[in-house]
Amino acid sequence: MIGIPLGLLYANATEWVLHKYVLHGLGKRKGSMWSFHWSEHHRQARQNDHRDPSYERPIFDWNAQGKEACGLLLVVAPHLLLLPIAPYFVWTLVLSAIYYHRVHRRSHLNTAWARKYLRWHFDHHMGPKADANWCVSWPWFDWVMGTRERYVGTAKEARDRARRRDREQREQARLR
Repeated sequence: MIGIPLGLLYANATEWVLHKYVLHGLGKRKGSMWSFHWSEHHRQARQNDHRDPSYERPIFDWNAQGKEACGLLLVVAPHLLLLPIAPYFVWTLVLSAIYYHRVHRRSHLNTAWARKYLRWHFDHHMGPKADANWCVSWPWFDWVMGTRERYVGTAKEARDRARRRDREQREQARLR
C-alpha cells in the first residue's frame, strides 16, 4: 500500500520535471518536437482567457491535446514492467495520468472551473510568469521546489482582467 503515496509523489514530481524542462525548456526552441506546448497550447490559452479550443476536438487529433495524451502514454508505458512487483505504485501512476488529462482538459474548456479548482494551473497560463506553477494535477512539487506563484485573487489579476475587459469593449465598439 505504500505504493499509492509513493506513486502520487512520483507522478507529481515527474509532471513538474517534464513540464519545466521538456515542455518549456525544449518547447521554447523553434523546431523542437515539444514546441507545440509553447507555440500552440500557451498561445491559445493566453489569447482565450485560459481556454484552449484543441481540447474540444477528439483526443486522436494531432494537436496539443493529442500530443499530450501520447506523451502521457509514453511516460506511463515503461512503468508497466513494474506491475508484478509494485502494483499499487503502477496503478497509481496510470490513474494519475488519467486524472492529469481529465483535469487539464476540463481546465482549458471551463475557465471558471479552472480559476476556482485548479488555480495553480490557471496562474501558470494567465499569470505574469509562465515559468512557474509547473504542476497541473496538484501543486505539491511547486511548493517543494518554491515555484508556486499566486496570481488568482491578487491585485495584479484584477488590473489585468480590467485591462482585458476594456480592450475587448474597445474592440467591440470599433467593430460596430
